[in-house]
Parts: sequence; structure tokens; C-alpha cells
Amino acid sequence: MRAETQNTIEAIKKSLTLLAQRLDYDTAPHRLEEFDARVEDPTLWDDPAHAQKLMRERQMLVDSMGSYEGIRQELADNVELIEMGEMEDDAEIVTEAEAALAALKVKAAEKELEALLNGEADGNDTFLEINAGAGGTESCDWANMLARMYVRWAEKKGYKVELQSESAGEEVGIKSAAYKISGPNAYGWLKSESGVHRLVRISPYDSAAKRHTSFSSVWVYPVVDDNIEIEVQDKDIRIDTYRSSGAGGQHVNTTDSAVRITHHPTGIVVTSSEKSQHQNRDIAMKALKSRLYQMELDKRNAAINEAHDNKGDAGWGNQIRSYVLQPYQMVKDLRTRYETSDTSGVLDGDLDALMAATLAMDVSGKSRAEANLED
Repeated sequence: MRAETQNTIEAIKKSLTLLAQRLDYDTAPHRLEEFDARVEDPTLWDDPAHAQKLMRERQMLVDSMGSYEGIRQELADNVELIEMGEMEDDAEIVTEAEAALAALKVKAAEKELEALLNGEADGNDTFLEINAGAGGTESCDWANMLARMYVRWAEKKGYKVELQSESAGEEVGIKSAAYKISGPNAYGWLKSESGVHRLVRISPYDSAAKRHTSFSSVWVYPVVDDNIEIEVQDKDIRIDTYRSSGAGGQHVNTTDSAVRITHHPTGIVVTSSEKSQHQNRDIAMKALKSRLYQMELDKRNAAINEAHDNKGDAGWGNQIRSYVLQPYQMVKDLRTRYETSDTSGVLDGDLDALMAATLAMDVSGKSRAEANLED
């Protein structure tokens, strides 16, 4: 068996070992039996929120077990094919099995990264906020590009995207937008996107065709499960209603249905303007509780805490990622040093590689570039 094939097999086995550890595979069948017993309880749906959470946790366990078993079986099958092909001197069988192993290595690495999403709230749905920063019209357009980028990413993941509020730019784009993104590990994937994003390009709004630098901020926090109690006292908040409009003046509300909640102790402000006043109030309150919960998570996570403490304004010195469209094309994450020249792909939602590099660094404490130097 060729050395390259041996290395591929070892890499897959390494991913399987990590998957088994994260899954606690020895106890997984017993935990699934417990889930099944609870699912059969006729009183389960007396509490719909609890039932949905239970069903989601069970499905995640089933999916994890299925992924592990599928990779392990596919590995064994292709190793057997290679050995058989070599014994029978059938190069075609060997080549096909080696190609299948190469694809399996990529799949196993992806599942390995997903297994790293085991933080307290990683499995939750998430809120995503985008705010234009320094740069005026340019930044409003950049904020709109970021919004499109994340919506496209979420859609490719099969996630549900709900616009919570939006404030249009004076000329183009948006000043701000807030979304709720729902799906397995939505928060775990997106949490590393919090920070300032910098764009460098030739401005389409500058008749002199000069290069401009724009900034927009992205902040991500988990949707709080219904069984997590976050107390918000009436004396600590102010609730305002106002009239709002969507981007470009569309969907103008004729009544003061938009809701803004200000939390005085922390200075947090949340808004919702896409539903009825009653629905907007409920959405905004959930968003506030999620923000407060995120603050508690930050206190227990030194790395995240440091990032939020130092986030500063959306301008020079605070960015986590740069997107350069001129004079060359490059997207570079300043934390992991991961970079790609496929700027159009990234802006069209191909973000998994950037997110994966940050996830890997969060676990190892090293960037992917540093890890590769040691391999």
C-alpha cells in the first residue's frame, strides 16, 4: 500500500478517534435508549418547548452516531478493496478505492470540526447583528454585502433565516440589520464571526474611482433556550414604540408597531420592526435575554470575553478579518492567518473554511498555519 494512502488512512483514524471521544461513544447507545424511553412518554408534549429540545438533542446524538459508524464502515470497506485490488493486481479497483478514501478524509475532517462544537450554547439557534461603521455610504453598502454573505451561508447550511429588524442607509445599503438564524449548531458556527470586518475596494460610488476602506461590525449571540431563566426586571428596562420602514422605504408601517427595548444596567439596546407590536415586543425581549445570557457566557470564557472587551469601534485596529478586492483579491482572517483569494466565493457565503480555522484554533490554541508548521 502506498505511503500516501497510509497517511490518508491514519488521518481518517485520527478523526474517528476524536469523534469517538467527543461523542463518548461507549455510552452513546445507552443514552439513545434513555432518549427513546423519554420520547415514548405520553406526557412529553405537555411541555412543547421541553419536548422540542429533547427531540433536537436526540436527533443530534443519532446523527453523530450515524456519522461515526458511516465513516468507520466506509474506511474498512475501502481498505479491504485496496488490499483485494493489490492481491489481484487490479489497478482500477485500487485507484477507485484510493479516491474514495481521499474524499472520506475530507468528510471525516469536517465531522471532526463539527464535533468541536460542544460549548454550552453551541447547539443553539443564534441572533446575528450587522452594523455599518466608519465610512459613511461605503460602510452602509458594505454592511449590506455582509448581510447577503451571511444569509447565503445560512441558506447553504439549510438554516432558517428570519429578519428581525433593519435600518436602511441614507443613500444605499443598510445602517443595521438583525437576523435570527435557526438550525443545528447555528451559534457554534457563527460565534467566531463577532468582530469588525474591513473592506478595501475601488468605490462604485466615487467618480474618481479611488480606493476606499470601509468597516462594519458583526455581533453574534445565542438564542436562549426556554428552560434557561434570565431575569429581567421591569425597573431595569425602557420600552419604546416607533414607526419604522424597511430598506429603500419599503414595507412602511402605518402604526407605531416597531419596538425598542433599552436595558439600563448594561446599556444593551435591542429592536424588532418586522412584525406586529405584540410580536415585536416578544422578539425584542427574547433578544435582550439572549444578549444578557451571552454576557454570562463571556464571563466564563476568557477568550471570548477578551474579544468582546476589546471590540471597540468599527474602525482601524479592531478588525478580525480583511476583504481586499483591489489592487489584489484576498480575504484574510487576522486571528488565524487563514487566507484565500476566492473573494467572490466568500462573499457568496462560502465561509466554512474560515470558520473551521477559528474553531480549530479555539481548541488547540494555535492557528492552522502554526499547526501546519509543526506537522
